[in-house]
Amino acid sequence: SFSSTGQFAKRKKTSLWFTVSLLVVSVFILTIGLAATTRTENVTVGGYYPGIVLGFGSFLGIVGIHLVENRRQMLVASIVFISFGVVAAFCCAIVDGVFAARHIEARPLYNKRCQFYSSGTGFLYDAYQTEVTCYTLNSNCQLKVKSNTCYCCDLYNCENAEQSSSYYEFLGVSSCQDVVHLYRLLWSSTVLNIIGLFLGIITAAILGAFKDMVRLSLLA
Repeated sequence: SFSSTGQFAKRKKTSLWFTVSLLVVSVFILTIGLAATTRTENVTVGGYYPGIVLGFGSFLGIVGIHLVENRRQMLVASIVFISFGVVAAFCCAIVDGVFAARHIEARPLYNKRCQFYSSGTGFLYDAYQTEVTCYTLNSNCQLKVKSNTCYCCDLYNCENAEQSSSYYEFLGVSSCQDVVHLYRLLWSSTVLNIIGLFLGIITAAILGAFKDMVRLSLLA
């Protein structure tokens, strides 16, 4: 009937809108996550995996919505991938958020209290290192620093370096500003993964309803 056809078209449009939105968010998750992961050598968090899974799931969804034959199977595959992506987004949001909150102390970076050491051109960051002096309230101590490293004496525990909960050095950077960017990227990645999480749940539900509608239209 005309009403059921109109409803089908409306559902199809809604499904497509949410699936395309999820694909766009997935691309952002992947881009921001990769940027965060590759920003430094010793901090390799950055939840870009959900971007791949959610992106593939939403791509299958877009293809499935436009198919006439095998539409249902394609939508089922899409929902499965989106579901895995939702779980991955949840995990990565926690990992990135906790890491950014617990292991990167941004105040010394923002207050320009961290120093950048570079041996100059011609040296790989791990092939050359020097000793710098860190001054604390009570004493001072030596800290071995590799080339192309941003280090924060404020965060370094002279008595026991192992007890430093926050990262006090960031390797393989071009300046301390890179670490500030990393901090922002990690929080951006966290927010995007949370958006991907909820959008993925909604999209999977909408695709599920559309999938059942396809079955009903075939039975009618």
